[in-house]
Amino acid sequence: MSLRALLYRRPSEPQTIQVAFEGAIYLVRIRRHRQARRYTLRIHAATREVVLTMPPRGSLREAKEFAEKHGGWIAARLDRLPVSLPFEHGAVIPLRGVGHRIEHRAGRRGTVWQEAGDGGETLLCVAGEAPHVERRIGDFLQREAKRDLEAASRSAAERLGVRIKRISVRDQSSRWGSCSTTGVLSYSWRLILAPPFVLEYLTVHEVAHLIEMNHSMRFWRLVHSICPDAQRAKHWLDANGTELHRYGLPDRGVGPRAQ
Repeated sequence: MSLRALLYRRPSEPQTIQVAFEGAIYLVRIRRHRQARRYTLRIHAATREVVLTMPPRGSLREAKEFAEKHGGWIAARLDRLPVSLPFEHGAVIPLRGVGHRIEHRAGRRGTVWQEAGDGGETLLCVAGEAPHVERRIGDFLQREAKRDLEAASRSAAERLGVRIKRISVRDQSSRWGSCSTTGVLSYSWRLILAPPFVLEYLTVHEVAHLIEMNHSMRFWRLVHSICPDAQRAKHWLDANGTELHRYGLPDRGVGPRAQ
């Protein structure tokens, strides 16, 4: 929250409000923004968090009335989001776009490895105690993501004749990748769940920003010059990107605005 917005927030003002709709209670986080001119609702698919943005001088009463007025929208949007799928025994998760069934091998040594199962399916085997399965799968996927993203980024940088300062991999919920003016690239580890051509496109996209920090025609020419699957990858992300956020989480869309 900005300093100016804080000046308009009363010390006793709650950070969340409750909205009731058809017997269900939904938590809505209040967010003041100095540039907001009206009340707006947004739902973050990655976290299923409902956020109400309000003007700096807006009132909590008006915010609550606005959220309650759109209780049906909140319920409908949350209901349409993909059901979360934790990393647990028996769950099927995509790795590089291919389904892998998690199989817990409690009596085995090691961490996580791939194995061919019966009937042609691919297993993602996890050793150790049951409470550690989710963390070990998450760590494994992040290591795989970092390896693939670093290799693809270095390859794109070499082809475009630029240098990368550093590459970081995190669980970003608002974007798949980013590029700083200092040459630092940041990616979402969830790209390892997508087909390889999608991951390759995202790395080319961010590396190209080292030359063009915009989305001009020249930028897109750079991207398409070394990534012929760029358009295909963009379509894939538009259709399937939200789905990638359902994996390994306990349980984005812009909504109503005040007129």
